[in-house]
Amino acid sequence: MLTSVDADVIRVLGDPLRLKIVTLLARETLCTTHLVAETGARQTNLSNHLKVLREAGLVETEPCGRFTYYKLCPEVLAGLSEQFAELAASARAAAGNKRPC
Repeated sequence: MLTSVDADVIRVLGDPLRLKIVTLLARETLCTTHLVAETGARQTNLSNHLKVLREAGLVETEPCGRFTYYKLCPEVLAGLSEQFAELAASARAAAGNKRPC
């Protein structure tokens, strides 16, 4: 059965800075200071984007002393990947279907 792709997660990942953050977090767990250095974004702007990513379930926090580290939740991306794979399989199976006008 074909499931629908999570439009909210797609919208969240559609922002270039958030996609950059996700890409960086796919490589390693980072704190805000690291993310500011890697992206060149202002700390307040970055914090707002991290909040959106957390609310979407893509990122989780890990307190470490006075710092907060962020890590990616691979299950969410894996689920999204499965949804797109199902969509692609459905499109392949339906390639010959054409509704008459």
